[in-house]
Amino acid sequence: MKISLITPAAKTSRAGNRTTAMRWARILGDLGHQVDVATTYEADPDADLMLALHAWRSGASIARFKARHPDRPVIVALTGTDIYHYLDADPEPTLRSLDLADRLIGLHDLVPTALPERYRHKVDIVLQSALAHRERWPPSDEVFEVLVVGHLRAEKDPFCAARAARRLPARSRIRIVHLGGAHDAAWASRAETEMADNPRYAWLGDRPGSLTRRWLTRGRLMVLSSLQEGGANVISEAVVSSLPVIASDIPGTRGLLGPDYPGYFPTGDDAALAAMLLRAEEEPAFLQVLHERGGMRAHLFSPARERESLYQIFARYAEAHNGNDTSPEIPKPKRIRTDHGGLR
Repeated sequence: MKISLITPAAKTSRAGNRTTAMRWARILGDLGHQVDVATTYEADPDADLMLALHAWRSGASIARFKARHPDRPVIVALTGTDIYHYLDADPEPTLRSLDLADRLIGLHDLVPTALPERYRHKVDIVLQSALAHRERWPPSDEVFEVLVVGHLRAEKDPFCAARAARRLPARSRIRIVHLGGAHDAAWASRAETEMADNPRYAWLGDRPGSLTRRWLTRGRLMVLSSLQEGGANVISEAVVSSLPVIASDIPGTRGLLGPDYPGYFPTGDDAALAAMLLRAEEEPAFLQVLHERGGMRAHLFSPARERESLYQIFARYAEAHNGNDTSPEIPKPKRIRTDHGGLR
C-alpha cells in the first residue's frame, strides 16, 4: 500500500514523535509499503491509508483525509498528551480523531483503560523497540552518574531529579546528567541557572540519539520523572541497555515496566526521589533488583516484536487492498519518501 504517515514533529526535530515516525516508516517500508512522511496531509489522491501520530495535533490532517477518502482506513497513534491532557483540555477535536480512526495504536499496556469505553475495541498495543549501543562507555569512578533523558517541557517535570539531588547528604557522590533540548529560551535559562546553583546537576542539552545511547551504557541509573507519558521510548532504551530505572508512578510507565516494578516514586515528590536515589547509590542489592526487574521486560522491546505488531495491524488492510491475497511472503523493502522531499 501507499501510506501517508503524518507526524506533527518537524523534519529536523529529535522529539519522540519524529523518532517513532521514522522508525515505523522504515519498518513499514521493509514490509513492502511505500511510506510518505510529512507533518500535514495536503492532497495525495494515491494514498491508500493514513497513519497519524497524535490525535489532537494531527486532527486537521485526519479529518481532511477522511473527507476526501471516506472509504480508506485511518490509523491513529495516541500520544501521552492526547490521552492525559487533550481528552480533557480540548476534547472535541481529540474525540473527532478517535471517531474517524479505524484503529488506534497505544504505546503501553494501560492505554485502553485511559480511553472512553466506546473506543477500547479499536486499540492495538505496539511497544516501541530499542537497540543498545554496541560499545559501552565505562562508568565514572569519581561520581555516581544518574541520567535524565528528556526535553525540557512542563509535562516532563525536568528538574525533579535536580531538586532531589539538592536534598542529598554531603556523603553522596550522585551527579545528575541531563540530556535533552529546551522547549524554549526560558527553559534553557532555567537549566543554566540550575547548573550554576547546583553542583550536582549538569545539563548537556540536545544530543544525537547515538550519543544518548552511549550515555545509557555509562550511567549507573536513569530517572524518568514525567507527569505524563504515552509510552516513553527512553524506557525501552534504558532497559535494553541494562540501565536500572527509577520512574514517577504514572500509567504510561506502569504500562511498560509493569505494576509491581519496585522503582516507582510518587509523581513530583522530589523528597521521595532523593531517598530512592540514595538507596540505589548505597544499597547495591536494591540497584541489582532494579536491574534484574528491568531485564525481565527487555524481550518486550525487541525490534522483531515491534515489527510483528505493526505487521499484524497493517496486514488486514493490505490484504483487503490487494484483493484478500493472504500470501505470507513479505515483499522486498520499498523506499521511504520524507516530507515531500527525497527518497530514503
